[in-house]
Amino acid sequence: MFRVAEASSLYLATASGKLWWPEFPGVYGVSCHNSALSFLPLAIVYALSTLVGRPPTRHPGPGSLSSVFTTSMSSALAQYESFLVAHVSTISSLESSLRSITWILPGRFKDAELASEALSAVLNVMSMYHDTLLARVAQTDPKYKPLLPSSAHTRYTRAWCDRDARYKWAARALELIRFTELLVEMGLRRKVSRKTRWRGIVFLEVVKALLRLVLLRITRRPLLSPPIPEREFDPENAPSGSDTSSPTLAPSSPPSSVLSTPEHLKNNYVPLPPHPLLTPPPPAHSPVPVEEFLLPKALTTASVKAPTSLVKPLSSPKEWLSEVIYHLRPLVYAIMLSSGRRDNKPLMTALAMELLALNLRRVPSQSASLERSEYARRDRDIIWYLLRGSIWENWTRPKLEGFADKTAQTPLIGVFTALLKDWIPLIDEYYYYTAP
Repeated sequence: MFRVAEASSLYLATASGKLWWPEFPGVYGVSCHNSALSFLPLAIVYALSTLVGRPPTRHPGPGSLSSVFTTSMSSALAQYESFLVAHVSTISSLESSLRSITWILPGRFKDAELASEALSAVLNVMSMYHDTLLARVAQTDPKYKPLLPSSAHTRYTRAWCDRDARYKWAARALELIRFTELLVEMGLRRKVSRKTRWRGIVFLEVVKALLRLVLLRITRRPLLSPPIPEREFDPENAPSGSDTSSPTLAPSSPPSSVLSTPEHLKNNYVPLPPHPLLTPPPPAHSPVPVEEFLLPKALTTASVKAPTSLVKPLSSPKEWLSEVIYHLRPLVYAIMLSSGRRDNKPLMTALAMELLALNLRRVPSQSASLERSEYARRDRDIIWYLLRGSIWENWTRPKLEGFADKTAQTPLIGVFTALLKDWIPLIDEYYYYTAP
């Protein structure tokens, strides 16, 4: 029991506010403005708070609630990051398995392509977040020592991300749009008209073109794809709070004791002669020369260069024009398609811009391996024109459909042709499946 005097004084002290008892959510927000009716609930609540040993507190303001929410979110995020680092192999295997499922989902049920692309977009965005987190863990863990050095692409893009925050966020925004653009198009196709859908596609291409030009302006070098570092290590090598050894971790301390010889083997001083059947045959060819063995392990000029010097800056207006034309090509193609043209002009214009950028670009030196690999990737992407416009409608699609019909009953091959038949309509319906 409690005394009436204490309850009366408590009521007078809180007559203009509300009381909050975190232990009793149902009592949260009890008003104390009616002098005739609020005394009894107030007394009951005060008794309950006395039983739990905690007096009632003032109602928290909006700032307090937001700080509690922020703290809880930060704690949940920290717990997820710890879980990710501790179970990175399992999560990576799960990502690979789910990404494989996205290839066989289209055509299995209604809106299967939407479910497949939604899963793919979520996986790509989560993988980008995981890569960022795991790279930070590897940089802050003093025990992490990779067996192999980072690739030139990773060194170059990570150096620019660390050097310029604008590059980092523009590159991440560009990749985020690339991961979700097809999903956005699928949603627009189901909810809005064709004209509005193409307006959304053109808007995405405008944003992507601006981001590419921003990256080009910051680096003053040819833009690499992707513009962010890729995952190249198993983050399980950098466990937090664990002394377990790992193949790519330097041992934190020498072994506590040398393994001793078992008692039953201490007297075996004379080895048995090798049996002829267990002796490996002599090598049929001469051993590898020392030069050929050491040459792949020798340092190259790219290994000792500063990361941002792996790609030379653009030096002439011709080189700048080549890069600008190449990065504006998707925007021009989308704008021409949005007008409803069914002729060859959009395709021919985009292909002409591609070839013009190819002829204007500089010829990299033999030592510029990173730039040469980027130009080789751009040259390979020209094959995608077989899946666009009139080339796709009049030549590629009839041949693929004929091949699928002929091999539909063939063992094993019929499985792949069935998947091919499910994917062909998607190329007709959606722009971003084969967009430049």
